This record gives sequence, structure tokens and C-alpha cells, in this order.
Amino acid sequence: MSESVSIVIPVFEEEESLPYLYASITEAMDPTGRDYEMLFVDDGSRDATLKVLSELNAKDNRVVVVSFRRNFGQTAAMAAGIDHATGDIIVTMDADLQNDPADIPHMLEKAKEFDVVSGWRKRRKDPFISRKLPSLIANGLISKVTGVKLHDYGCTLKAYRKEVIKNVRLYGEMHRFIPAIANWYGASITEVETTHHERKYGKSKYGISRTIRVILDLITVKFLQTFATRPIHAFGPIGLALGAIGFLIALYLSFDKVILGHSIGSRPLLLLSVLLIILGVQILVMGLLAEVLARTYHESQGKPIYTVKLHLGSSPLGATGADEPATVAPEQIKPKPKPRARRGAPRRSASKRTENAAGTKASAASDTAPKASPVAAKEAPLK
Repeated sequence: MSESVSIVIPVFEEEESLPYLYASITEAMDPTGRDYEMLFVDDGSRDATLKVLSELNAKDNRVVVVSFRRNFGQTAAMAAGIDHATGDIIVTMDADLQNDPADIPHMLEKAKEFDVVSGWRKRRKDPFISRKLPSLIANGLISKVTGVKLHDYGCTLKAYRKEVIKNVRLYGEMHRFIPAIANWYGASITEVETTHHERKYGKSKYGISRTIRVILDLITVKFLQTFATRPIHAFGPIGLALGAIGFLIALYLSFDKVILGHSIGSRPLLLLSVLLIILGVQILVMGLLAEVLARTYHESQGKPIYTVKLHLGSSPLGATGADEPATVAPEQIKPKPKPRARRGAPRRSASKRTENAAGTKASAASDTAPKASPVAAKEAPLK
């Protein structure tokens, strides 16, 4: 049976494009014979976007709509769509008709071999100065810094296997870094050429300012990639280096004062050595605090430090953990042997044994019977 597909589409004021987008998706997906859903996330649109989506939902139960109370941004909309998606493969795309749904079936075939299939708008229909040039610079920087070589990080049309994308937490403008983040978890990534169309309706929500935000987010991604679980390795060398330089300066001044007898009270090096030592200690403390925060975060989130791609077979030792007591099946429990009667001891008669058993039951019943509370006894009215 073929895998199901969830198509996640963040939407912001695209009322004119939605009917054409819906028709294009159904035209591309119906011939594949796959079960699929179209999950539109309305990112606080102020036009008739939600009305159009409601009409599509009433017409086709494969259309799922999630609407935000206000505009939270594309990353938040994409994260909401991924959280609500139920398909085995999750496809993301824009709602402005610039991505072509006809490319989705080819990407789904590639998703059988790879965890992430990224689109590449090789023949991009956008202005060069305002869109293509910043994109070229950003893609080059991201590929260089993250080590994941892709031509087009900004292309929203991508296909992910559910088990990979569900583990990625998105915030800020991190949606464009999903391939790099997935690569940290060991995901296999490929890139395919996709068709790109000119925008027909509405206006672009992208600009030069977004490139600046991408660069800032890239710094965050690089830091998290390298030092997310060991921030002391980032702060420690800097703090130790500054502290060591300050200590060496102080050692030199001490030699100059004690051995050579020179006055050091008015020398700038004395102040510099003190400042460097204090600064080095502060940076080391910051690293330790960051280490504690990182460990607290990972433990509170229950996030593993590894991911498993495949697990074949079961342990021949059973499922019992090392710290758990072993369980034994009832049929494996053997009854204890009855004690033999001592030689020479008088054997009790059947009537005597019956009387003793009756007495034992009576005493047990009296022990288990509820006793009157002393408080209740005191409060009982006198007759």
C-alpha cells in the first residue's frame, strides 16, 4: 500500500490564488492513487482567505484548515501544519502559485529513497537584484556554515518523511534551515529541480530585510549545531585564554615589582591584568551556567541525544531492564512441599481438626470486623 501524504501550505492573504492552487493539487495528486490531505494554515489573513478555505473544506473533506488568531509568521504556520499533519510523507509548499504541484509526485518517488527531498528553483522567475542576488548569497552562506550543500534553501517546496520532520522544533525563521537541522539527526537529503512560476495574484511578502534575519538565524543555527549539548566548549576556551593572559601580565608585574623594585601602581598593565582575569572568570561562569541550562532543557523536554534509523530483532535476554525485577510466569511457580509429620507425634483426629479450623475462622472474623470509633462512642447519647 502506498504511503499517505500531507501537503502543508502556509497561507497569508492569498484569497485569489487558493481556488487555482486547490485545483492544481487535486489534478497532480489524484492520478497517483495515494491518500492525501491538503492542510492550509491561515496565518492571520485580513482578507477573504479564511472564507475561501472554509468553502473548500465544505466541498472536499481532504481540505483541512487551521486558522491563527493573528499573524505569527511563516515558520509558525509551517510548524502548526506539521504538528497537525497525519501523512507518512509531509510536503510543504507556498500558496502563491509559484510552486508547481505537478512536481509533487516526482518528489514523492524520491522520498522512497531519501528522508528529505528539497526543491531547487533552477529557472527562478523573480527579480535579480531584490530576490535572486540575496538568495544566492544566503544559500552560499548556509551551505558553507552548515555543511549541507543545497542550491536553494529558500524553496518551500520540500518533501519530508514524517519520522524526520516531527522531531524538528521550529521557531524564528528556522523553516528554511530544516534540511540542515534534519541532517544533524542523520537524515539523508537530496535535491530535485522544480518548476517556478511568476506570481499572478497579490504581492510578495519577502524583502531584503528578511536576508538580514536569515544571517542572524544562521549564527544561531551554527551555535546550536556545534555547542547545543556542550556550551562550555564555546565559552571555556575564551575564558581560559583571557584569564591566562591576565595571569601572565600579573606575573610579569609581580616580577617587575619584587625582583626589579619598580613601582607598578600607576601602570596600565596592572588594570589590564585585573580586567582580563575577571573577564575570563565571568566567561567561564557563563559557560557553566549555559551548560546547566542546556542539560536542564534537554532533560525537561525528554529529547534524546541520538536517533535510531532501524532496529532489527529483539533481545534474546527478554524485555526486562537491568534495574527491574524479573517477572516469572504463574505456571513456573512450584508449590512448596508440605512438611512431613514428625515420627512419634500424635495424629489429630478429624473432629479436632475441624474444631480448630472453625476457631481460627472465628478469630479471623473478629479481628477483621470493624471496631467502633472511641470518638463515636463518647458522642453516643445516653439512654
